[in-house]
Formats: sequence, structure tokens, C-alpha cells
Amino acid sequence: MSGNKILVTGGAGYIGSHVVQQLRNTGRNVVILDNLSTGFHQAAQDTELIIGDTGDKALVNQLLKDHAIGAVMHFAAHTIVPESVSDPLKYYGNNTCCTRNLLECCARHGVKHFIFSSTAAVYGIPGEGLAREDTPPNPINPYGTSKLMSEWMLRDLSAATDLTHVVLRYFNVAGSDPQGHIGQSTRKATLLTKVACEAALGIRDHVAIFGTDYPTPDGTGVRDYIHVEDLANAHLMALDYLEQGGESNTFNCGYGHGYSVREVLDMVARINGAPLHIKELPRRAGDPPSLIADAGRIRTTLGWHPKHDNLEQIVTTALNWERKLLQDDFRNQ
Repeated sequence: MSGNKILVTGGAGYIGSHVVQQLRNTGRNVVILDNLSTGFHQAAQDTELIIGDTGDKALVNQLLKDHAIGAVMHFAAHTIVPESVSDPLKYYGNNTCCTRNLLECCARHGVKHFIFSSTAAVYGIPGEGLAREDTPPNPINPYGTSKLMSEWMLRDLSAATDLTHVVLRYFNVAGSDPQGHIGQSTRKATLLTKVACEAALGIRDHVAIFGTDYPTPDGTGVRDYIHVEDLANAHLMALDYLEQGGESNTFNCGYGHGYSVREVLDMVARINGAPLHIKELPRRAGDPPSLIADAGRIRTTLGWHPKHDNLEQIVTTALNWERKLLQDDFRNQ
């Protein structure tokens, strides 16, 4: 029989740790399951952390039983698009098969609510660069496909059982906890804002622009960047929505407008007070000129109103976190 405790898989990772922090700040009872392959023990702070994999049925079954889990927030996944192309079975194994195992365990133990961390990569390259939740999915890499397959499994399980779910499709997540307790700590990360901040502080010797000839105002790709704190809040609101009887649903998580690669790099340089070493390289296959969220549904249905929709604030929190990493090497604590 499920209870009120929340299981957060991947809760010691970048996005998951911000969600856990917000859940704890609102008095929710949380336990984390994370194998620490990309997460960090320190990111769990004082939340109970169980080290293990979502694909370990025996462990997950015991965890759900012992903690009387009522809701699951599932973040545990591999997320590097180029790696998914070179090693697709790794992504189908972890992102899809392990999710299937987790869902089986949830069904067995009567978990009532499930929040799934998905991605705008399920859309592929929308014709006009704007993605709505009803835009036909057309992923162009195994990462996006692995997430879409998990969405389908969740949809079908909810249709067959009492489980209700929310799928949150993230656009470009950036920034870190403004208080500096946690942040984006992944080594060799590929997210533009983090890469640019590392380049600004000399951790990387340059930052690359892939494509300067797109049909955009400055020739570089335009993306919808969402601050991780606003994204985390969307998860809490999604859980509240389900607990109040809301039907299973899918929501885009973005601000509904974008910034170009050059705009992001210019902001990093301005805030850091020094120019970046930038290399201009050819376009990467599969990169759309623009990818923006139509985020009307989440605002209307959940009443979600972002508080950090500001590029300067996003970059400032990201840069402050990188400076903190340099000072105390959070990742080795």
C-alpha cells in the first residue's frame, strides 16, 4: 500500500537535486535512489540516499515497500545526445529498459503518481521551430527515442491501472540554485551555459559555436533556456496537480522564447568581465535553427509562473556555481 513518501530517482544529479531541495523545503518526505554515475553524494545534502540502479528490481521493490512510496519522480537517465548516437544500446538499456523495470515495480506496489523527466528531443526538428505538446513526436537520435518510448510505456500503464502521471518535456535547462547549495556539477558536461562558464573561468580552453549561418537574427541557433529552479518548481506543481485528482498529462517546460548561442556567450563574457575564447565550427547534423516551447498548457493547467525568466540571472547563478566548484571542489566531498 502506497503512502505519502516520494521516491526521487537520480535525485543526486543536476535537476533531481534541485527538485529534492524544493520538496524538502516544503516539508515533503523524500528518499533518493541514485547510482552516482553522474550524481554526487553531496548533492543529496541531508536527504536519505540509497545507492543503486532503477534496473535492480529487487532493490526497487524493497525500497518501495519499506518506504511506503506514494509517488515517484524519475530523473535517472543518460542524457548526452552524441553518445546516444554512438552507443544507442546504452541509452535504450538505461533510459528505456530500466524505466520499464521501475514502472513494473511501481505497479506491483500500488504507487499512485509518477512524474517523468522527458525532453524536447522527442520532437526532433519541428517545422517552424515551435513545439506544442500535440506536435507529432519525431526524435532524430536514440536519446530522444529512448525517452519517447518511456512516455509510451507510462501512457499505457496509466490506461491499464490507477496510476496517474505527468510527463515534463524539458527544453534547455540552465543555471543553478541561487543560494549556492547545489548546482550543475557533471564533469565533461555538454550544456552550453555550463560549458561557456567553464571556458570563462579557464576550466576549458574555449567554447564552440556549431553553425553561424542559420536563418536566425545573428546566424546562431536559438533555444528556449529555462532556469533549473523554475523547472524544479514545475515538478512540485505537477505532483500537487496529480494529488488533487488531476488527469495524466504532458507539459512542455520552457519560457516560450529563446536566446541565440551568441547572446548566451555574450552574457557570460559580460558578467565575468572578460571575453571568451570562441571557436566557430560547422553545423552539427540534426541541430534545428530554432527550438522554442509553446508553454501555454503548463501555465494554464498548473498555474505555473516562472520566477527566473531572465538570461542575466540564469548565467549569474551558473557562473557563481562554477566559481564555488573551483573553490571547494564540491564533487570530491
